[in-house]
Amino acid sequence: MSHLKAEWDSPVWRPWIELLARRHTLIRYDTRGVGLSDRKDIVFSLPKFMEDLDAVIETAGAERFVMAAVGGGSGPTITYVARHPERVSHLVLFGGYSRGRITHAATPEQAEEVEATLKLTARGWDSDNPAFRNYYTSQWIVDSTPEQFHSFGELIRQSTNGTSAANILRIAWSHDLREAAQLIRCPTLVLHASDDAMAAFDEGRALAGLIPGARFIPLESRNHLVLDHEPAWAQLVTALDEFLPAPAAPRYGATAPLLDELTAREHQVLELLAQGLDNDTIAGRLGTSEKTVRNQVSIIFGKLGVTSRAQAVVHARDAGFGREQSI
Repeated sequence: MSHLKAEWDSPVWRPWIELLARRHTLIRYDTRGVGLSDRKDIVFSLPKFMEDLDAVIETAGAERFVMAAVGGGSGPTITYVARHPERVSHLVLFGGYSRGRITHAATPEQAEEVEATLKLTARGWDSDNPAFRNYYTSQWIVDSTPEQFHSFGELIRQSTNGTSAANILRIAWSHDLREAAQLIRCPTLVLHASDDAMAAFDEGRALAGLIPGARFIPLESRNHLVLDHEPAWAQLVTALDEFLPAPAAPRYGATAPLLDELTAREHQVLELLAQGLDNDTIAGRLGTSEKTVRNQVSIIFGKLGVTSRAQAVVHARDAGFGREQSI
């Protein structure tokens, strides 16, 4: 239930976007019926989701790339990797599963509970009363701040309508990816919160067991989507840094054109970085918080194609930054 524009203002999703984009080009898209995509006369099915994914990849001109998926996004992603092993260099799965709630339901009572949830989704998603959205949000982010909880509920309300949400969940919860998972041959990292309320931990571990050579890392969290204020976030960042291939270092002199991509505020931050100031001092100079500066520095790293503060300073000084008199 994404929204490409609204997620930039989300205290839940923005840290994820910045994390994944800080050293790599990040390509995202809203699935059909969701976010900025068309919402009328939509046919929902796994084959249709695969068509959308194929279209995004071909339009982006990506030849060989890393794929990452959260939760129900595992369905199209695992299916694609199994079909196109030559295109995918690495695979990362967050809170994924090989069998959805419908496929996994072992008793009539469990199947009944799933159907009741889907009916509530269709009827309660668009309601002025946020009760159902709060129920859904509480499964995604159990240990959230009030701001994160409210923001997430509002974002999913904007993302789609109740009928579409129920259709999308039905497809995701009907996944049986056990056969496709066994066909994956690229290096794979599977991360799963130890007390995930949205996707069973055992299903995540079972998924990793099906993928040849996959590395499984349990995250000490109750959140389906790990939040940047909890200890598991550092665990997540370290796991990604150790697993993902390092981007190619930029050629000497190649930074200058990239400076055009920086915003006016990012130019200010880069100037102070080049003067050798730390984040706390920069925050004081600019009248903002240290966390905001830290996020801006991460974005600058991504735009310049560097992985460390030292590299950023070198490139900035080569481009003429850092010559202003410090006060």
